[in-house]
Amino acid sequence: MSLSRRQILPAAFTIVPRSVLGGPGYTAPSDMLVLAAAGVGGMGAEYLKGCESQTVGALCDVDTPFAARIFRKYPQAKTYTDFRVMLEREKGIDAVIIGTPDHTHASVASAAMKLGKHVYCAKPMTRTVHEARALARLARGQKLATQMSVQSCASDEACSAEEWLRAGAIGAVREVHIWTDRPVWPQGVKRPADTPPLPQGLSWDLWLGPAPVRPWNPAYHPFVWRGWTDFGTGALGDMACHAFHIPFRALALRHPLSVHASASRVVESSLAMVDGEPRLQPRIAKLTETFPHAAIITWDFPGGVRLTWYEGGIRPPRPFGLEPGKQLAGSGQYYVGDKGVMLSGFTGGPRVLGREFPAPPRTIARTVGHYEEWINACKGGPPANCNFEFASLITETALLGVIAERVPGSFLEWDPTAMRFPNSTEATALLNPPARAGWAIE
Repeated sequence: MSLSRRQILPAAFTIVPRSVLGGPGYTAPSDMLVLAAAGVGGMGAEYLKGCESQTVGALCDVDTPFAARIFRKYPQAKTYTDFRVMLEREKGIDAVIIGTPDHTHASVASAAMKLGKHVYCAKPMTRTVHEARALARLARGQKLATQMSVQSCASDEACSAEEWLRAGAIGAVREVHIWTDRPVWPQGVKRPADTPPLPQGLSWDLWLGPAPVRPWNPAYHPFVWRGWTDFGTGALGDMACHAFHIPFRALALRHPLSVHASASRVVESSLAMVDGEPRLQPRIAKLTETFPHAAIITWDFPGGVRLTWYEGGIRPPRPFGLEPGKQLAGSGQYYVGDKGVMLSGFTGGPRVLGREFPAPPRTIARTVGHYEEWINACKGGPPANCNFEFASLITETALLGVIAERVPGSFLEWDPTAMRFPNSTEATALLNPPARAGWAIE
């Protein structure tokens, strides 16, 4: 029996695998995500690099010269200054990567998710607690794949630390101490008074987004925005999410009961003549627009677990069992249980001080990688490790500490259901501060 070519071809195509057609590792164009990215001049470039296995279709940055090298790296991508214009015109994009400063994370993510786009977002997920709740709710309702940029969530070291704690390496944990070498940018400073010319190619109004209007100054952009309360979340917002995921998962932590902070202060002084003699007259500077030079923040959780954070060069007390001559690293974490102390790091493996503890069985599945997790989730796979449901919890907890830094010395009780501090109207107002007209997140 003879068959025509038209009759043969359909059957042939159904049995030849794509790997044969395109070679090993080949991904058909129809299986590729089309990505857009907002804020690509800084860390956004690293996020793009992690997702280069997919198609980069559009790029956006409010500072064209700052982002120029990334625009050149992806010549096939259309480029924009305003993320809203990009989202309106690029109907074919599947997912959006966000590498903008903290204060515009929620603006970009909310707009993208309302259009049904999957989202990868820099940490912390948002600048305010209200925004974190809103994005988690939106992602849940839209059934979208999300991921916050906590790369260590996919690391073997982090999984091992969780396994050791769950296996009872130090018994019941009562204290968690986490510290960082941040900030590495100016904090505890006054707003600059000078108004230099706006650099060519920088759309300052778009950079400000929801923040109050102020003149451009190199004290804000690039990178140094982290220390300013209108734009960033300080050292805590920058680094806490890289560490919080371990105790939250290992100890099954949820919302804290309270948070309080102690922070450094700046003393200004001047000389004045008193009874004909020069006298030093000190005063405490009221620097409310930036975070303090250094701080200690403490959260208390149900079940008697206390988590303490140290920043600005302050480190926790030297743990019992640390070998003579050994010093705590610039950043890290340790856990105190009723059977000892476990030392770990943001990406370092666990170690029980003073005695050996055999590595427990691997009970936590390792992943294909941080960026691959999200890509697979976008294509219908399981949720990524730091999806917005979980990311909103650790972000919110960190941001409660950020608020405590802004009202130092106060003991803030936290009601997560009513979303307020019952004993502080000042702190409650910082959960959802007003945004510029047209930028509010519902």
